[in-house]
Amino acid sequence: MGMEGKHIAVLLEELYEDPEFWYPYYRFQEAGAKVTVIAPRIKEYKSKHGYPATADLAAADAKAEAFDAVIIPGGYSPDHMRRSRELVDFLKDVYEQGKIIAAMCHGPWMLASIGAIGGRKVTAFFSIKDDLINAGAEFVDEEVVRDGNIITSRTPKDLPAFCREILKALD
Repeated sequence: MGMEGKHIAVLLEELYEDPEFWYPYYRFQEAGAKVTVIAPRIKEYKSKHGYPATADLAAADAKAEAFDAVIIPGGYSPDHMRRSRELVDFLKDVYEQGKIIAAMCHGPWMLASIGAIGGRKVTAFFSIKDDLINAGAEFVDEEVVRDGNIITSRTPKDLPAFCREILKALD
């Protein structure tokens, strides 16, 4: 499954979950996609374990039409992401254009922030189940769930299924 010509954004903020950021970051480059890291500002962000990652593009300068998909890693970073009006607005534009948005772990919090999960079937880390249900989602405990242009997963052990589903959606 070649991804040549595809452009994927991976969102970044403080306290990201290491494998949920790095595994897709390298997996989609390996498949031939251009991968751009988007954060509130161009700077270095630290993971839950202190590992640094640097943003390529500030959210205020990101244009939804330039991307085919957005990946939202988990950890505690989505709680920081949703505090950035520019990051939320960018994701909302991506969603309104019908592009693929893939979120795992706590990432679906961002989907709730943009109003993207009402009436949809989703999964996530179990601790945010109530938040997603209260945002109108049907919550299921499965390794990966695709509902239209929204793909969700639970934890790092689900990364192979998560990335396979994103590849399939972009094929």
